[in-house]
Amino acid sequence: MTKTLTQGNPAKLIFFFAMPLIIGNIFQQFYSMADTLIVGRTIGVNALAAVGCTGSITFFIIGFVNGLTSGLSIITAQKFGSGNENAVRKSFAAGILISIATAIVFTILAVFLARPLLELLQTPEEILDDAYQYLVIVFMGIPATILFNLLSNIVRALGDSRTPLYFLIFACLVNIVLDFVFILNLHMGVAGAGLATILAQLLSGVLCVFFIVKKVPMLWVKKDDFHIHPKIISSHLAVALPMAFQMSIIAIGSLMLQFALNGLGSVSVAAYTAAQKIDSIATFPMNSFGTAMATYAAQNYGSGKFNRIRKGVFQCILMSGSFSILMGIINILAGSQLTSLFVGSGETAVLELARTYLIINGCMYPVLALLFIYRFTLQGLGKSLFPTVAGVMELIMRAVGALLLTGWFGFAGACASNPLAWIGACIPLAAAYYTTMHRFPKEDFDDLSQFSPPEQKTSFYMKIRRRCRKHA
Repeated sequence: MTKTLTQGNPAKLIFFFAMPLIIGNIFQQFYSMADTLIVGRTIGVNALAAVGCTGSITFFIIGFVNGLTSGLSIITAQKFGSGNENAVRKSFAAGILISIATAIVFTILAVFLARPLLELLQTPEEILDDAYQYLVIVFMGIPATILFNLLSNIVRALGDSRTPLYFLIFACLVNIVLDFVFILNLHMGVAGAGLATILAQLLSGVLCVFFIVKKVPMLWVKKDDFHIHPKIISSHLAVALPMAFQMSIIAIGSLMLQFALNGLGSVSVAAYTAAQKIDSIATFPMNSFGTAMATYAAQNYGSGKFNRIRKGVFQCILMSGSFSILMGIINILAGSQLTSLFVGSGETAVLELARTYLIINGCMYPVLALLFIYRFTLQGLGKSLFPTVAGVMELIMRAVGALLLTGWFGFAGACASNPLAWIGACIPLAAAYYTTMHRFPKEDFDDLSQFSPPEQKTSFYMKIRRRCRKHA
């Protein structure tokens, strides 16, 4: 059930690897979208705003653990690309240990900080209690979130992007059924929406466990695999922690934006929530192509195929760029109709604000497509510092939108914070990617032992040579 991305046509491999990710991301979004749609249409706009205003806080906490698990899988993909099965199992074992510790610590901290964070963001009083109920349940499910994200990322690191998709589809259907049961039949309100999401995600994680046990012997870790040298743990954390902090840094900008939106009132919060759900689906193709590049770059880096990475990035830019233009046009032309699915056609104020969001963001999707490709490729190469720096730039630009533009232009200023953040992050990422690839050899090496630059004997090239021999 594993697949190498180091041989064959790059565009074809990336496309077919990304397609299940796109579909999977859409179904994963259905977790929260089902909550939003059912809550907004059955309980009311205030309940919709209560669920929506938790998004930035959830991103701040859950984003960290998701970034961590993604970083752990990068090392696994590199080991798989080098053909070292023992190193793959050691990497997986290290990921398990780190994830268990993270789940314990973050669940306790997140539940404890849930209400203070909501109050810090000046959440409107009429939605505060509902928001708190929803947030606590989501945070109590952090172990389930980590379980699924770690295992699905590890499976993808071995070249299989389809299997996690199947589990997501099944879990999504369960989530929708549970939403109706908990909200409509048991009258649990927004707490029922959160519980349905967590139970569905737990189911996805359990299915991943059964799949690995039955179908992926390369990941059958034994007791000896957990006897891990501290250097192995540190090497995983060196890649995973910057990716985790990067997500949290970006989330801080979202928290600032949420603060500004709360000051505009519950109607603006509801409009932003509904539009953001549509925006998330529209941007998933770009995100998925970027995620595919992380695995593609990691495997080819482990195999010493540097020029192949360049070809893959160029071809991915063409594919993802085309998707970004298409999705932008759809959102711009059909934004109001799509938003009405969440709040009904009678909420004219919400619909008009949501349309403003979708127009402003949709025009800048090509920049977002480039951002994802450069960011994930650099992460696949183990260059996590550069995406972290870009995350800081994204934070600064989003803060400008939240604190300045919102005050000047109201809701439209808040909407403009996302494109500003994308531009601010994309510039350093592009510079870092092309600088990094310029320093790599200009050709691939099927036999890594042959890699010996005849003239360039700098310390950098000697490091590359030793790395190639290590992976050989």
